[in-house]
Amino acid sequence: MNKNLFVELFVEELPPKALKKLGEAFGVGIETALNRSGLIWESKVTTYASPRRLAVHFTDVRDIAPNIQISQKLMPVSVGLDANGAATPALLKKLASLGADESAVAGLKRVGEGKAETLMFDSVQPGVALAAGLQKALEDALAKLPIPKVMGYQLADGWSTVSFVRPAHKLIALHGAEIVDVGVLGLKSGRETLGHRFEAAQSVVTIRDADSYAEQLKSEGAVIASFAERRAEIVRQLAAAAAKVGGGVKAIEDEALLDEVTGLVERPNVVIGQFETEFLAVPQECLILTMKANQKYFPLLDANGKLTNQFLIVSNIAPADASAVIQGNERVVRPRLADAKFFFDQDRKKTLASRVEGLGKVVYHNKLGTQGERIERVRAIAKAIAAKLGVDAAAADTAAQLAKADLLTDMVGEFPELQGIMGGYYARHDGLGETIADAVEDHYKPRFAGDDLPRNEVGVVVALADKLETLVGLFGIGQLPTGDKDPFALRRHALGVIRMLIERDLPLDLNEILRLAFRQIDGIVQIGGDPEAHRSHTIFGADAELIPLLRGAEDSLRSFIYDRLAGSLREQGYSAQEVEAVLALRPQRLGDIAKRLAAVRAFAALPEAAALAAANKRVGNILKKIEGELPSSVTPALLAEEAEKALFAALGSIAPQANAAFDSGDYTASLQALAALRGPVDAFFDGVMVNAEEAALRANRQALLNQLYGLMNRVADLSKLSA
Repeated sequence: MNKNLFVELFVEELPPKALKKLGEAFGVGIETALNRSGLIWESKVTTYASPRRLAVHFTDVRDIAPNIQISQKLMPVSVGLDANGAATPALLKKLASLGADESAVAGLKRVGEGKAETLMFDSVQPGVALAAGLQKALEDALAKLPIPKVMGYQLADGWSTVSFVRPAHKLIALHGAEIVDVGVLGLKSGRETLGHRFEAAQSVVTIRDADSYAEQLKSEGAVIASFAERRAEIVRQLAAAAAKVGGGVKAIEDEALLDEVTGLVERPNVVIGQFETEFLAVPQECLILTMKANQKYFPLLDANGKLTNQFLIVSNIAPADASAVIQGNERVVRPRLADAKFFFDQDRKKTLASRVEGLGKVVYHNKLGTQGERIERVRAIAKAIAAKLGVDAAAADTAAQLAKADLLTDMVGEFPELQGIMGGYYARHDGLGETIADAVEDHYKPRFAGDDLPRNEVGVVVALADKLETLVGLFGIGQLPTGDKDPFALRRHALGVIRMLIERDLPLDLNEILRLAFRQIDGIVQIGGDPEAHRSHTIFGADAELIPLLRGAEDSLRSFIYDRLAGSLREQGYSAQEVEAVLALRPQRLGDIAKRLAAVRAFAALPEAAALAAANKRVGNILKKIEGELPSSVTPALLAEEAEKALFAALGSIAPQANAAFDSGDYTASLQALAALRGPVDAFFDGVMVNAEEAALRANRQALLNQLYGLMNRVADLSKLSA
C-alpha cells in the first residue's frame, strides 16, 4: 500500500557551512536507493535541514516493491548439458547457487546458435520490503554524505564506537503513521524528536505521521525545519530590520554568509545592534570582514554604500525583551573592532616602502624564490608593458614594488582577504597619490568572474605583470592545473589577462608579452630599450637546471590561454564553430576578437558562405599536401584555362577591397567582400585540374590557390564553418 514516508536523523549541531549540502545529499542518497529498489516512482521529495537534524519526506512510497523478472546467463549449452541433454554437475551447482534445483533444467531457455548457444535462467526476484529497502537506503546515504570531517564517539552502552559528522541521538522513520523498523549509528527508529533547545513548548515532539512533521516541529518545537524556508525568513527579517533603521540603509548582501547563518539557527530572530562611531575611522572593509567572518553579523550600509555603525544580528532566540541579546552581541563585537583599529593604527606607523625589504624573507615558492625576488620580476614586466602602452613607467614601477608590501602588515596577517585593499589605504596614507594607491589595491583584479578591472592604466599594467609573472613562473616549473585541481588559480589568472587585453582593447600582442615575461623569468630582461638598463636575476639558485624548462613552457601557456579564451567566448553565446574559426588563426590582438566573431557571424549568414567555406577547406587540404615552400607568385602567362583566368582576375579585383577593409579594422566588410568569389571559385574547381602533369602549370595553379587561401583566411579560418 502506498503511503508517504518521512525520515529524520537528529544529531548534535552540524557544521553550518556544510549544512545545506548535507541536507541535499541526505535526501538524494535515500531517494536514489529507494528508486533503485522500486519502492518509489515519481515521488515528490522534500528535504529538511536544521542545525540539529537532517530529514526527508517522500510521497507515494510502496510498502513492498514489485517483483522483478530476471533473466540470467548461466553457461554455454555444451558445458551445461551432456550428450544426452542431461544437466552436468557444473549446471546443477550453478542452479543451486541461484536457489533452484534440477527441476529447473527443463525450463531453461537457449539463446544463440552453434558453439555460442547459451543457457538462460528466468526467475522472479521478490520485491524488497520497505524496511529492508529503507535500511539499505539509509546506510548508502550516510556513507556518501559530503562530511567535512568525521568524528568517532561511543554509544550509550559504553563499548561500541561509531563514526559520523556529529553524534546522532534519535531516528524517525514513518510510513504514514506507522514506524518503519530500521536502525543506523546505534539508533532504532521511532517517532520522537527534540524541538528548539530553549524555545520549544515541549522538549520532546512526538510526530504523529509522515505528513505532520514540519507543522508539528514549528508549533510544538519552535523550529523551522526547512532550510529554504528558514533562509527566506531571515532575508525577510533582515529587510524589515533595515527598514526599521530607516535612512535607506540595507544589509550587506552575502549569499555564503546567509547560508552559514541559516545553518546556525533553528528559529531566526533578527535584532539591531550598534557600535561606537569612532570605529568608522577604520577602513570599512576591515570592519565588515571582522563582523561577517568572526561574528556572523550583517553590517548595514547607507544609500551610498558606506558602512554605518549599526548591524543586524540573527539570533536563535526571540525573548520578549531582546535588550540582553543585543547588549551581549555589542559587548562581543567591540573587542573585535578595537583589534582592527589597533592593527590599522600600528600599520600606519611604518610606510609600505619600508616593508619591501622584508619581502626578501618571505618564501613565494621553493623553486621561484622569495616574494622579494618575485616583486623584482613583476617590476621588470610592468615597466616593459608600460613602455609599450605609453603609461607612466615610473608610476607602474612604484606600484609594482609596493604591491605585495601589505603582506607584512598586522591587518593582512589577521585578515589575508584584505591584501591589496589595505595596501591601497596605506599607500594613500603615505602620500603616494590616488594613481599608485588604486594600482596597489587593484593589482589582484579581476579576482573572480564578473569582478571589476583595475581602475586606471597603471593598475592594469601592474595587474597584467603580476598575473603574467605567476603564469609563466608556475608553467615554467611544471605546476600546471590538472583536471579540476588548480591550487594556484592559474585558470583565473589567465582569464584575468584575457579580460584586460580584450575589455581595455590593449594594443599588445599576446606572443610578445608572453616572450617578455618568459625572458624575465629566464633571468634576463631589457628595460625600456636602454642597454645600460639590462638587469639579470638568478632566481633559481641550485635549481638553475630548470631554466630550459621555462623556455619550453611558452607554447603550453599560450595554448592554455587560448583554451580559456575559447571557453569564455562559448559561455558568452558564440557557437563552437565561430570560436574555432577565429581562434584557429591565433590572433595576437585579443581586443579584436569580438569584431572578428561578429564578422564571422555576419559572413555565415550569407548565401555564399557554405560553398566558400567548403571550398576553403578543399584548398587547405590541397596546400597541406605540397612539400616544401608553398608557391606564392602567379605568372599570368601560364594561366591556360578560362576558369583560372577568371579566378585570377576576381582576386585582383576583390583583394584590394578586402585587404583595405581588413587593414582598417572593418572585418565584416573584409569577409563580405569575399562573397563575390563564389562563382569564380566554383568554376575553377569544376573546370581546372590543379595537379597538372606539367610542373610549371601545376606550381602556378598552386600559387593561385595559395593567394586565394591567404585572402580568405585573414579574419578567420573559414574552413571551420564547413559542416
